[in-house]
Amino acid sequence: MTMTYYQFKPMNVGRFVVWTLFALVLIFAPLVFTSSLSHTMLSQMGTVIIVCLSYNMLLGQGGMLSFGHAVYSGLGAFLAIHTLNLISKGTLPLPVSLIPIVGGLFGALFAVILGWVTTKKAATPFAMITLGVGELVWAMSLMFPEFFGGEGGINGNRVTSSHPFGITFGPQIQLYYLIAIYTFVCTGLMFAFTRTPLGRMLNAVRDNPERVEFVGYNTQVVRYIVFIIAAFFAGISGGLSALNFEIVTAEVVSGIRSGGYLLFTFLGGATFFFGPIIGGVLLVLAFVVLSEFTKAWLLYLGLIFLLMVMYAPGGVASLIMMNLRVAAFGFLRKLWMAYLALFVTGLAALLGAATMIEMVYHLQLSAAVGDELQFLGLSLDAKGFNTWVGAIFVTITSVGLFEVVRRQFKHDWDGVQVDIEREIKRREALA
Repeated sequence: MTMTYYQFKPMNVGRFVVWTLFALVLIFAPLVFTSSLSHTMLSQMGTVIIVCLSYNMLLGQGGMLSFGHAVYSGLGAFLAIHTLNLISKGTLPLPVSLIPIVGGLFGALFAVILGWVTTKKAATPFAMITLGVGELVWAMSLMFPEFFGGEGGINGNRVTSSHPFGITFGPQIQLYYLIAIYTFVCTGLMFAFTRTPLGRMLNAVRDNPERVEFVGYNTQVVRYIVFIIAAFFAGISGGLSALNFEIVTAEVVSGIRSGGYLLFTFLGGATFFFGPIIGGVLLVLAFVVLSEFTKAWLLYLGLIFLLMVMYAPGGVASLIMMNLRVAAFGFLRKLWMAYLALFVTGLAALLGAATMIEMVYHLQLSAAVGDELQFLGLSLDAKGFNTWVGAIFVTITSVGLFEVVRRQFKHDWDGVQVDIEREIKRREALA
């Protein structure tokens, strides 16, 4: 008689803690930030986190650089707002809380239609095809105003249908918690996907498609299926956005929107699962906060992107993980002075450059109100010789000092990495 033994994997405590903290942040964030603007921003962050994570299924996990991901979130948003209007008219008995699912299903449907052609090629041809599809849908949005609403878009009213438990989704905090639930569930599902055989195969298609073909898998089929799944989650994000703003315009399918998803997914860190979450938060902060602070916000955004590509191509997530590794081995204390020097010199260089940028923008856009402008509590004379000389001197000096400090930091960082490798070998020898 043979005995059957079952083994269960031990619970991943670290992962449980991380997901619990994520849920707690979603629950208590609107209770900490209580203003109406904060609730609106938090709602936007939730929708953008979903779409950035779905985009990273293509970019980070599959190596598919898409310039048209907004097509699927945008079309999902349009179908969601049309569905909302049908509910308002009483012709469709569907709870408002399920409208994002409608957006996801239609996003996936359009991916089924357009995805096979899109995924026929990989790498640069794939990117160009997505760009072409994006421009095609953008042009159609102007050609068919009956569906897309023309320049004015389509309006809706989310306070409709039945109101179970008194939930009308009129107050922003009620809608936020609906978005938070979708954000948590969708994030969990997309993380689970990375652990599935299909998710692992997608990584293989990204890293070595020739070998995948050699062992008998069709790389296009893998890309096509994942493309549909990513579009489904993008459509859910679009449906949530439609509920949040109660209006959908042609801008949601534009190349600018797709470029934003690409930019902030990269800034957050496409090589790590949680990178797009950081990118989604940064996107909302940039478009809502930074755009209100300065007219030159797009220029600052471009400069930040340039600096990240030069000094931290792995994004914010890679910086976090590298420093966590250093901290885990107890070597972070060796670098804190270097970090402080980098911060001070970098901040000085940023302030000097920002001063010149603000003065140029003032002369070009606001010269009619005078030469004086306020920047960070300082009064600047946009045409003053001393102001320009001071700003140029601070910028050049700070950039030079930053470069000196950066080189010293790199030397210290390399030394720490050598120490970490020695410590790893020592622990392996003891084991």
